[in-house]
Amino acid sequence: MSFRYWAIIVLLGVGWGSSFFFNEILLRELGPFTTSLGRIAFGALGCWIWILLTRERIWVSGRMFLILIVFGFIQYTLPLTIYPYGQQFITSSAAGIVNAMTPIMVVLISHVWPGGEKAIWSKSVGVAVGFLGMVIVIWPEFGGLGESNPWAMLATMSAPLFYGVAANMIRYMDGVSRTVMTAWSLLFGTLLLAPLAFGLEGMPVVTRAETWASLMVIGFVLTSAAFILIFWLIPRIGATSASSITLIAPISSIWLGVVFLSEELLPVQAIGMLVIFVGLLCIDGRIFRVWRKAQPSG
Repeated sequence: MSFRYWAIIVLLGVGWGSSFFFNEILLRELGPFTTSLGRIAFGALGCWIWILLTRERIWVSGRMFLILIVFGFIQYTLPLTIYPYGQQFITSSAAGIVNAMTPIMVVLISHVWPGGEKAIWSKSVGVAVGFLGMVIVIWPEFGGLGESNPWAMLATMSAPLFYGVAANMIRYMDGVSRTVMTAWSLLFGTLLLAPLAFGLEGMPVVTRAETWASLMVIGFVLTSAAFILIFWLIPRIGATSASSITLIAPISSIWLGVVFLSEELLPVQAIGMLVIFVGLLCIDGRIFRVWRKAQPSG
């Protein structure tokens, strides 16, 4: 794989990991529902601007519209609201670690999904190791040693679960451009969330420059641009190589949280994060391929 593709993987990993940092900035002035709405709305706007510039065909069948409404709710409205809501009780570092469970949830959901990919032994090992790592990360919080509420961390794990469902729904949208799919589902996600956000938190009042800057970055860059880029990248490098992003994103979120937000990461939690990494490597088979190559032939 060429250097430019690796550079894009690193860029996406660092970017998506930083989204939890920007959530923390937004939560200083906005409520969690408004934070989510801002990200989804600006993300939708960025996608539609791109589609207008590229003159891509936007119309889909009525059945596909219904699928995209459900997909937008599961892929964007729910998880992108769960994270900022959870970050009222957990650190951005903890949110980034929880998000690393996404590939593990994808494997679990795919195994039971009608027509889904069944988990082979290596993926089953990866799921088990990943959950062990998550237990190691959360356990100190139950003892009051960390900064996050352990029950909130467990509740926040529902976001990767929804991502797992959404990943399996994509199989029903093979005839739709991924950019068009993202644009419509983000728009539907915005329309679904807006009444709830305005009803619970009122009209937002933004007075800080860093709030506007965070909204622009998390919406236009980390949502619309990032999703357009990842869907361009996957056909060129394959889903397995693209999954490396999930190994980079938590490192980014932890580093930003510790350095700029003065969050604490306990040594045992760092070990738990490493265990999750091992689980992710087991899921994509990378660690077993390296092991087989290291074995003497004959």
